[in-house]
Amino acid sequence: MTRITMIGAGVMGTALMFPAADNGHEIKLVGTHLDEAIIKRLQQDRYHLRLQRTIPSNITPYQHTDLAEAMRDAEIIGIGVNSRGVHWAAEHIGPHLQEGQIIIMVTKGMESSPSGELVILPDVLRSLLPANIRDQVRYAAIGGPSIAGELAARRHTSVVFTSRDAEVLPILQSVFATSYYHVWSSTDIIGVEVCVAMKNPYALAVGLAAGVVEAENPPDVAGAKMHNYAAAIFAQGLAETAFLVQHLGGNLQTVFSLPGAGDLYVTTQGGRNSRMGRLLGMGKRYSDAVEEMPNETIEGVDAVVAIAPAIEQMITAGQIAADALPLLRSLHRILTRGENVDFDFDSFFNKLSFNPPIRTEDNER
Repeated sequence: MTRITMIGAGVMGTALMFPAADNGHEIKLVGTHLDEAIIKRLQQDRYHLRLQRTIPSNITPYQHTDLAEAMRDAEIIGIGVNSRGVHWAAEHIGPHLQEGQIIIMVTKGMESSPSGELVILPDVLRSLLPANIRDQVRYAAIGGPSIAGELAARRHTSVVFTSRDAEVLPILQSVFATSYYHVWSSTDIIGVEVCVAMKNPYALAVGLAAGVVEAENPPDVAGAKMHNYAAAIFAQGLAETAFLVQHLGGNLQTVFSLPGAGDLYVTTQGGRNSRMGRLLGMGKRYSDAVEEMPNETIEGVDAVVAIAPAIEQMITAGQIAADALPLLRSLHRILTRGENVDFDFDSFFNKLSFNPPIRTEDNER
């Protein structure tokens, strides 16, 4: 039996505890200051207000005020806060970490360092921990298509656990893998984390299609679909993800597997990013659209705002081409400057070749 403490009682952090609970492990679920109502209800009757289901009996809920007790003697520490909460999590778990513990990041995103470099969140968390413990714990993360409600319903889910420390991966796999939660492993933590960070902004971009067609056509008009538009945005998002993964030193193969194509696909199928994209596609400014989604963290927006300025610094420094990442940069202008949704599709795929050289024998036919 492994002792696990999950920090963050949102839908994904909680859902991840279901397979671990099914494997018989001891789990302590700690809410943040934003999860007080969720934890209070869990302590009453074990019902999770957002997942809308009862949690397993071997998951014990704790308020954030009891974090020290919940972390005592844990072997695995999960971080399931939203991307804005990573600094909060580091500040609060730092004093209670113990040598040899494994930290596994559920939270997705990247940050820009003061020098303009993009940093994956496991490295951000590590940098914020007390110097005397940061190198005494081990770090891992999860990537791949995983809708929390489906995982909590024990539907087949396939993910990748990643760490620079290869010895950590089989430990985590044995704790979490079940007959329905399928776990692959990878040491390409840069590739995995870049993919899962970029899925949210590009899913938001794909969601624009629904709003664009809704603004242009009444719902009953024949041909009032934008699948062609959405497919091109999806493909460009994947291409830009591949560009960033390679630029930051990740493995291109990761992009075309579960953390890249798989996670982007599932994120485009619904949720907060798609809903925000639809509102923006209808012509609403972000400042107005966000009022229609009160109290919701739109991770795609946070990612664009965090990443795009670093991209501009890279361009200014000559590290990447001036025409790189046109979709991401357009999203940034839409969100921060109120620009209309009007992509320059001819700027897409400009780093790719769709015309491979014809073989000599073909020329001779």
